[in-house]
Amino acid sequence: MKTFLALVVGVVLGFVAAHQFNRTEQGQRFFGDLDAKAREFGAAVADGYHAREAELRSPEA
Repeated sequence: MKTFLALVVGVVLGFVAAHQFNRTEQGQRFFGDLDAKAREFGAAVADGYHAREAELRSPEA
């Protein structure tokens, strides 16, 4: 229980710190870049998944 409480406190403090950092211009730039990279990665994973799915569904020659 003590470990769980420490985890919850750490997560809450992390969110508070990130929120405060996001209020600055540098923080907004950082989180904007992070968001763009995460979306780019997600799109690449989805593209790869769809390409592999199409490859598996195509009739074999």
